[in-house]
Amino acid sequence: MIPLFWQYVIGIAVVILFLICIRIVRPTQRGLVERLGKYRRYANPGFHWLIPIVDQMVKVNVTEQMVNAEPQEIITNDNLNARVDAQVYFRVKPDEESVKGSQYNVYDYQEQIVSLARTTLRNIIGTLTLKSANSERDKINGELMKTLKEETKNWGLEVVRTELKEIDPPKDVQDTMNKVVKAENEKIAAKDFALAKQTEADGLRMASIKEAEGSRGARILEAEGESQAIKLVNEAANKYFVGNAQLLRRLEMVEKAMQNNAKIVIPAGTELVNVVGELAGVAPILRKKEGKQNL
Repeated sequence: MIPLFWQYVIGIAVVILFLICIRIVRPTQRGLVERLGKYRRYANPGFHWLIPIVDQMVKVNVTEQMVNAEPQEIITNDNLNARVDAQVYFRVKPDEESVKGSQYNVYDYQEQIVSLARTTLRNIIGTLTLKSANSERDKINGELMKTLKEETKNWGLEVVRTELKEIDPPKDVQDTMNKVVKAENEKIAAKDFALAKQTEADGLRMASIKEAEGSRGARILEAEGESQAIKLVNEAANKYFVGNAQLLRRLEMVEKAMQNNAKIVIPAGTELVNVVGELAGVAPILRKKEGKQNL
């Protein structure tokens, strides 16, 4: 029979050995179990028990990852040195074949994808001028992503997106470009100012035209009124004062006096009384004592 002390020792050793053989795979990981250097099975998230020394587990992160392609100097098609930097976002696909491909088809896929991105950027930007490279960033991103997807399809990777962080020209070229942009902006501002001034002048001209048209219309109406008044005066003169210029002159004097609310006494029985009464629509008033008519 085994002594009690050794029973305790054996029990503790079994517990320790059991704990050593436990492997936990998190939801963000997948595992590859290898036995004596050969692929044994695929490990999903959860609890796994391995045979000590005989079995080993390789854990692979299947979440989205980002690697920096690192800044590099690239000669553009117009023989200018541009400093280019980019980022690549990717993830290992969670199925068994993809996880196996990321470990058995490529050595250190993170380092490999950085080298591939740098080489691809040199090939793409080397065919472009500096100006077109800055204006066609979406095109560069699209070509870079297309190439990475094609080259990494056996690595078990999914390229999510690529982003150009910067395409910086040499300092002297950047200064020249800034001056050109400044000159273009000043030119546009000058055109806008001239257009605003022209619009203001057109507005003033149209206002003057409208004012002149209004003044002209007023003068026409005034002239028409005066013409109508002259016509009425002529008709009255023809009717009442034909051959009697002296009587017409007296009537004009009476009109001027009436404008000042003056009272005019006209002798009764004269033609002027009849004319004034007929024009005003009233009959003369006779005063017996004074023998005169008051209008």
